[in-house]
Amino acid sequence: MADADVNGSTRGLVERLLSAFSGDPQNQEQLIELLRVFHQNQIIGADELFMIEGVLQVSDMQVRDIMIPRGRMTVLEHSSSLAEIIKKINESGHSRFPVIDDDKDDVVGVLLAKDLLQISSDKADEPFEINDYIRIATFIPESKRLSVLLKEFRINRRHMAMIVDEYGGVSGLVTIEDVLEQIVGKIDDEYDDDEDVIDIRQHGANRFSVRALTPLEDFNDYFQTSFDNDDIETIGGYLMGQIGHLPGRGESFDLDNLTFIVMSADSRKVHLYQVVDNSLESAEIDP
Repeated sequence: MADADVNGSTRGLVERLLSAFSGDPQNQEQLIELLRVFHQNQIIGADELFMIEGVLQVSDMQVRDIMIPRGRMTVLEHSSSLAEIIKKINESGHSRFPVIDDDKDDVVGVLLAKDLLQISSDKADEPFEINDYIRIATFIPESKRLSVLLKEFRINRRHMAMIVDEYGGVSGLVTIEDVLEQIVGKIDDEYDDDEDVIDIRQHGANRFSVRALTPLEDFNDYFQTSFDNDDIETIGGYLMGQIGHLPGRGESFDLDNLTFIVMSADSRKVHLYQVVDNSLESAEIDP
């Protein structure tokens, strides 16, 4: 009986919240606002809110918004020896590599590090033919929607795609991990090097991911803000001082013309924020 009372109370609250919007939400902004009200009223948890917002964001984003640029791609040359390939695999810690011929526009396939495990140590000195191990590369346009790409990754059981520009040149690459991080937040592994992490990344017209350890001065330079505290060096520390508590994952708050959403956090500190610059209009995306 108690469960029925709780369910009835929840339904009543949902109905009242929906009526505040004059019925069903009419656009994504109203839907997100409603979901945040649900979170505030403990109808959905912070993790659920965070992932739903991530899914909605992914539906509006294109591959160009999150791709690894051409200049930062780690590639293997088709003419490389087995020893050279293994050395680069060990140094990078990646599991998949574009294989190029003359230059980065000439991608001839993809090599999976695990495929080399079948080479036994007693055959390491035998002639190595890379063509026996490379797989067909997938090429996609910069304008492909992330939601469509994620579905294709799942159906085709592929985890990496090469991105080409309007002239047919390779402009970067994207992995399934890059797409999933837009939904669940940053996925770190034992090979991630904090020194190589970019503090601020732009995702779409007015959305950004910002590490909590970003120097406050760098944040101000990037967003043209004037946040100042002589005793605090990072944007994460500054924000915690402003709101007066350690925010949890999925929590959001506004400061100046920016909306901050906690993307990744634990019981001791925040790791990553999503920042929405409300002064910038969302770019229109062609269907």
